[in-house]
Amino acid sequence: MARPLARIPGPRLLISLLVPIVFAGCGGKSVTRIESDTTVDLSGKWNDTDSRLVSEEMVRDCLNQAWLRRHMTEEGKVPVVIVGVVRNKSMEHIPVETFIKDIERAFINSGEVTVVADAGERMDIRAEREAMQGNVTSETLKRFGREVGADFVMSGVINQIKDTEGGEEISFYQTDLELINVESNVKVWIGQKKIKKYIARGRYKG
Repeated sequence: MARPLARIPGPRLLISLLVPIVFAGCGGKSVTRIESDTTVDLSGKWNDTDSRLVSEEMVRDCLNQAWLRRHMTEEGKVPVVIVGVVRNKSMEHIPVETFIKDIERAFINSGEVTVVADAGERMDIRAEREAMQGNVTSETLKRFGREVGADFVMSGVINQIKDTEGGEEISFYQTDLELINVESNVKVWIGQKKIKKYIARGRYKG
């Protein structure tokens, strides 16, 4: 006797079988776009808000000191500043390049100083200038020996202290920046900014 053919599921049955698979693949994840200057602390670690606020506050303090007025009086022009090395000595990964760019932006936006490229950027620019030789018109050729030298260099360090007990944690950051006269090595400004965060972690319930 011939065996009956297996029944092919109808369209509704197929959809009901596929829907759970599709939703299982989604994982319940959602993404919401927010403004880049919105303050959000998820982990309690150093974040983009810390970088922006610390750089802006420290540059504002730096430009409100006697060294700037003295330079303007003695030299008759705005000072030229280069933002050098900022070392991360914290226990976290902090993208210091972002922090340095935040400092440069705050300096430039103030209109009170001229900011020049750092050592790495200068090498790239010199290579580009070298590549121009014999390859561009004489009217657009950029000459060597026209770079603007820095009057001051800013450098600094980010340190961190952690205090943890149970599900609670205090994370303390201290940023120290110095502005140094390139010719005399005199420190004309020292700034310090402290941030303290309290992090409470909920206990896991099985």
